[in-house]
This record gives sequence, C-alpha cells and structure tokens, in this order.
Amino acid sequence: MTVALLCAALAVLVAPPGRARIRFAATRTAGRQRRRLPVPAAENAMVVLCVPAALVGGLGAFLAASLLTATVRTRMRRNRIARRRTAQRKHLLDGLEIVIAELRVGAHPATAASAAAAECSGSAARAFEIAAARARLGGSAADGVRRGDDAIAAELGRIADAWRIAEEHGLALAELLEAARRDLLARIRFGSRVDSALAGARATAAVLAALPILGIGLGQLMGAAPVRVLLGGGAGAALLVVGTGLACAGLLWSDAITRRVAA
Repeated sequence: MTVALLCAALAVLVAPPGRARIRFAATRTAGRQRRRLPVPAAENAMVVLCVPAALVGGLGAFLAASLLTATVRTRMRRNRIARRRTAQRKHLLDGLEIVIAELRVGAHPATAASAAAAECSGSAARAFEIAAARARLGGSAADGVRRGDDAIAAELGRIADAWRIAEEHGLALAELLEAARRDLLARIRFGSRVDSALAGARATAAVLAALPILGIGLGQLMGAAPVRVLLGGGAGAALLVVGTGLACAGLLWSDAITRRVAA
C-alpha cells in the first residue's frame, strides 16, 4: 500500500498539466512577467530521484540520495550563478564601450548612458538606464550606475566611483571610464585564464568522487554483491550514507578550493 501511494505521488509530480490548467496559468500571467522558480526545473527534478531510492533501498538509500541530490543542486546553482555573472560582466563591458564612444564624439553623459542602455542588455542596461534618467533630472548618474544587479555589484561600484570622481572634480569622464573598461577587461580575461587552468583540477575531483561507483560496479561483476549489502539495511545502509556523505563533502571541498583560487 505504501509503495502504491509513493508511486502515485511520483506520478502526480511528473504529470504534465492539463489544458485547462495551462489556459488558467496563461490568463493569470497575461500582462505581467511570468514568475520564475528560484532554481531551474532540472535541479528540482532531481529531488524526485529520492523517492525511487527510498522504495528500493529504504531509509539508507533515501538519505544517500538526498545527500547526492543536495550536492548536485548546490553545484548546479553555483555554476548557474557564475555563468550569469560572466554574461552580465560582458554586457557591462559592451555598455561601457558604447558610453565611451558616445562621450568622445561630444555626447552628453545622459545621452551616452541612454544609448548604452538601448544597445546592451541585462543588469548593465538597467544600470545605464537609471543613470541616464538621473542625469536628465539633474542628479548624479553615478548613483544610478551603482544601483545594479548584485551579481556585478563590485564592477558597477568601480564604474560609479570613476563617474563620481569625474562629476565632482571636472575630470574627463571618457578617460576615467576607459580606465575602468580596461580594468574590467583585464579581470574578465584573468578569470577566463584561471577557469581554464582549473578545469583539470575540477575534472580530477569529479573523477575521484565517482571512483566508489566504479568500485561498486567491479565488485558486483566479481560476485561480491556490494549492492545487496548497501541496500540491505543495517551496517550496509550506514556505510552507504557515510560513503556518500564523504564523497559529497570532498567534492564540495574541492569546489571551495578552486573558487578561492579564482576569487
């Protein structure tokens, strides 16, 4: 009875929505931006894997699957944030190039920021749009640049500092922004080189974390039946949970080391 209920719950989770639900959702989201989940659907789908693990191996398999799912979700979320930050930094670099080009041909800072907001995208576009609006109203465009996405808050802060120095001391804004652009470009190139250099270390950590699975497969082929021991409860279940926890901890630890090097 319990197995049947769990299977029914799993079917409800993965079942596609009906046409009526789709039309109702479209009606609710019409005229406004669709609300997004805090994590992608691929990460959410991994939680469903814990249910069959519990059905096959009991509590020990469920705990091991939960640890593995949490680790994979954490790594996927961090990789997604890193990719988003890289994309936002490139958008900011494009916007800076447009602002500098407009300033050098004699455009007003508000006009230059507006042109950059129209050409680039992402958080950089929003920051330059706010800066243009503040400059038109007689305020400080530097404050508008600073109000950007948290993913590139440090980069926007450096650009806002250069912009404020130009406003307060009457220096050439194009020259200061050009220095900020070169600094941002150097940081992007350095980050790309570091990521390339650390690719081997990350691959090695992933291979080492997957070695226990290879050992289990070899033991199964030799007739030692490690799968039956690990899924049979008792000491085997405890070993499964502890081994999975150590492998996940090692993988997260190696990620922390590589992130510290790249920071």
